[in-house]
Parts: sequence; structure tokens; C-alpha cells
Amino acid sequence: MNLFDVYPLFDINIVKGQGCHVWDDKGNDYLDLYGGHAVISIGHSHPHYVAKVSDQVSKLGFYSNSVINKLQEEVATRLGMISGYPDYSLFMVNSGAEANENALKLASFHNGRTRIISFSKAFHGRTSLAVETTDNPNIIAPINANGHVTYLPLNDTEAMQAELAKGDVCAVIIEGIQGVGGIKVPTNEFMVALREACTANGTILILDEIQSGYGRSGKFFAHQFSGIRPDLITVAKGIGNGFPIGALLISPIFKASYGLLGTTFGGNHLASAAALAVIDVMEEERLVENAAEIGTYLMEELKKFPEIKEVRGEGLMIGMEFEEPIKEIRRKLIYEEKVFTGVTGTHVIRLLPPLCLLKEEADEFLSRLSKVLKHC
Repeated sequence: MNLFDVYPLFDINIVKGQGCHVWDDKGNDYLDLYGGHAVISIGHSHPHYVAKVSDQVSKLGFYSNSVINKLQEEVATRLGMISGYPDYSLFMVNSGAEANENALKLASFHNGRTRIISFSKAFHGRTSLAVETTDNPNIIAPINANGHVTYLPLNDTEAMQAELAKGDVCAVIIEGIQGVGGIKVPTNEFMVALREACTANGTILILDEIQSGYGRSGKFFAHQFSGIRPDLITVAKGIGNGFPIGALLISPIFKASYGLLGTTFGGNHLASAAALAVIDVMEEERLVENAAEIGTYLMEELKKFPEIKEVRGEGLMIGMEFEEPIKEIRRKLIYEEKVFTGVTGTHVIRLLPPLCLLKEEADEFLSRLSKVLKHC
């Protein structure tokens, strides 16, 4: 059997990781400035994470969610405190797409509506909400939600208010910072107006913090820069540092009932242990603060490069937009300078390093990027 060939792959076999570095099977050391789509939050193979996950899998990896799981209860308590949402409830699932699916279900159950508003270049997974036109025509997903999805320009307050005033919108779903869409940041003013309009019109506000959350922006959630509180928050990626976990943070306006939501693997014992290990390290090593500090430094230094048209983002979620396509820049970074980065579209390089990135490692990246840009 062959693999289903839907991803272009670099001819590099990564076999080991530590912190912000990975190694291939030939012994080459790469600086990892991408972290597997923002998944690696506390660094590769963190010793505390390895120990906690190994200990749990030696005891019990999974049992049915029909029995009490004290580890999952501890995740809820700890996540509520570190995120600033102790009064919300937690529902654990397996992925970001599943988290968003369940958020849309809860919203529709709550107000009986079906129309969804999202924003141009948004990405909310490949199963329940379509990706509106992006620079990559292959990035598509089926529309669910009965097909009632309206896309609006990001940060267009007037258009958003006019749509919500129609009174038929079930939910607005918005990323704290757009990832696939090019590291586009909603303005604080827009977010405040959006919260007010949703409240006034009985619409549920869903914050998709799957890529921008879990400390990546320099706050626990990117929407916290604006001071708003959403009705639902979806998380995944960094919550498990490589273990597949997703979750919903659910405001007190929703009332739980048996059978309302369901999951087979969500919140299993091994996933819960991984999530707790991540929180342990984030607190002990102050990784949210580190993301803010190193991210600010890195963005300020990147803005000094004349070759870069625009630098945008928050914390360690950074987009570098160039006038010309960046395919060759990224290729040279990987094969010549041994640095992994991401891309979005054809002109933007995306940086999503582990939150433990050191200033010395940021400087090393800047030096290697400078070498590449001199020859492109």
C-alpha cells in the first residue's frame, strides 16, 4: 500500500527533536521555526513531558469516557486558571476540526439558527466549514452548517454589523489571528464591536484559537489583547505538544445535558496526561511571557530587513510578506541554512516556533535568513 499523495514532501527524514531543534537521519541539525503547524508549544521531547506521558501510558492509555477520569477534571481546573477562564466548562475532543464542529453544534442548539459568518481567508478545519478563497486553490473544505456560510472582509465593522442586524445568524467564528489566511490580525476595535453586535443580536461568538492560542501570541489567547470574552473558544495544536488533542472552552450561558455532545477518544487518560504536562512546563518556564518577549524582539529585527515588505503577527506567530514568491527563499532556508519555516499562500513565510525559543536561537535565525536573502 502507498501513502495517499496529497502533501508535497521535502526529502528530509526527521528522526529526533530537542527543544527548538530537530535532526534528520543523516545527523543534520535543523532550527525548527515552525513546530509542526504551531503544535510544538513547549519544545520537542521536553523531559517533563516525556516522563509524564511515559508514566501514564505504562499505567493506562485509554478507557471509556463512561467512567470518571480525574486527570481530565484536573485539566479543566488547571486550564481554566492559566487561561483566565475558570468559570467556563471544558469539553475535550481530538482535533481542531472536531472542536469547531462541536462549537457550531452548540451554537445552533442554543439559538436554533443555522447561518454562520466567517471572514475572508479564514481557515477552521477541513470538515465542517469551508475555507474561503485562499492563494492556494488546493486548500478547500466542504461546507456543512447546511451551506449557510457568509464570508465578510476581516476588520470591516460596518459590513459585520449590517449582517448581524438581520437577526438570523447562529454564530460568528473568527480566528484570534488568521494562520492559513496570512497572519492577519483582527483589530482590537473590530473585536470589541463584534462582541457587542453578537450580544445585541443573540448570536454566538466563537473564537478559533487553535493556532493563535495556548500562549503563542504572548497572551494565553490572542483575543485577550482586545479584552473581550467569547461564548466559545476552540483550542488544539499546542495543547498536546504533538499528542492529538482538541477542546472547547464553554461559557456559562450554555447548559450541559446528557447526550448533547459526544466523543470516543476525547479527553482520554493519555491525552489528559499530555495536556497536564504542557501546562506544567508553560507555568514553570513562563513560556507565555517568553513568547511575548522573544516575539517582540524577533519582529522588531525582521522589520529592519529591506527585502521584507511587511512583518505582522503577535508573539511567536509571525508572518513575513515579500514582494516576490517565497518558494526559493524557503527552499534555501531548509536545504542550505537548515531552518524549517512555514508558508501561507505564495508570498508569506510563517514562523510558529516552540514557545521556548531563546534569544540566541532567534539571532541564529536572523543570521541565516540574512545569508539567504543576499542570494535571492
